[in-house]
Amino acid sequence: MTTTLPIGWVLRASAIGFTVGCRILQPDVPQFGDLVKVPLPDDEINIFGLIYDVQIRDDPAVRQLILAGEMESEQILDQRENRLVPIEIGVLAVGYQREKADITQGLSPRPPLSLDELILCDDDDIQAFTKNLDYLRLVLNASQIPADEALITNLRRSAKAYPPETRRQFLLAAGRELARLLNSDLVRLDSILRRIKPEIGD
Repeated sequence: MTTTLPIGWVLRASAIGFTVGCRILQPDVPQFGDLVKVPLPDDEINIFGLIYDVQIRDDPAVRQLILAGEMESEQILDQRENRLVPIEIGVLAVGYQREKADITQGLSPRPPLSLDELILCDDDDIQAFTKNLDYLRLVLNASQIPADEALITNLRRSAKAYPPETRRQFLLAAGRELARLLNSDLVRLDSILRRIKPEIGD
């Protein structure tokens, strides 16, 4: 899937990640585990991030509908399409790219600013980013997020960005890197590898 349209805007940010707001969850809106990017036009930098959380926060209109007791399907659809409170997406910063240079996996020199646009990475972006697997360590060490779940989902989804004949090779390379990083935590390693194994067999 490819898109260059913004699907959300930065609400707040720090060196390690940022929170993005969007109107409604639709099929082309990033989901848990997706790789996304925020272009910084002033600095000509793309910041890459991994979605680790999606929150649907309290909406005053929802409270009113619930208190009313009876809701028509038209009311529910209208509320979901015209929320008063944005859906919030939590993103872990995992890399950046200056102009056309190679992608650096790690924290960006600066975080995005409020209202910078979030874009879902397409297959070319995913392949370019996952040529290097240094970001796996960054995700595994991110104690503030559900790291294992986010990484498993990301690897399974990233594999689908590759041609069918190279998906197995990509996941085997990821498995080898995970084995190197988690050689002192075999229980955690086994849990992750078992979850991506079905994809290796596809």
